[in-house]
Amino acid sequence: MGATTGHDPAAAVRVSGTIRYWAAAKSEAGLAEEPYLAATLAEALAEAKARHADRPKLVLLLGHCSYLVDGSPVGGRDHTTVALSEGGSVEVLPPFAGG
Repeated sequence: MGATTGHDPAAAVRVSGTIRYWAAAKSEAGLAEEPYLAATLAEALAEAKARHADRPKLVLLLGHCSYLVDGSPVGGRDHTTVALSEGGSVEVLPPFAGG
């Protein structure tokens, strides 16, 4: 199945998977990974931000990270259009100095 145009969040199917935090994101989250239940990358990140609202540095950092979804770079795509897969993974990669 391919991506569709005209994103309808109400029609999206939420799936479960794992968010993995790396480097500074791991440090700020206080854990290496946690589960998600979401349909899109935007939804998974919104849930992570809400779950970690008591960690404002992590919430801010998530806005500057790069993401891999199931091993593929998200790049500049709108996070609301990046569908997640059942059992999939979201890798959270903070900016690296000297990169």
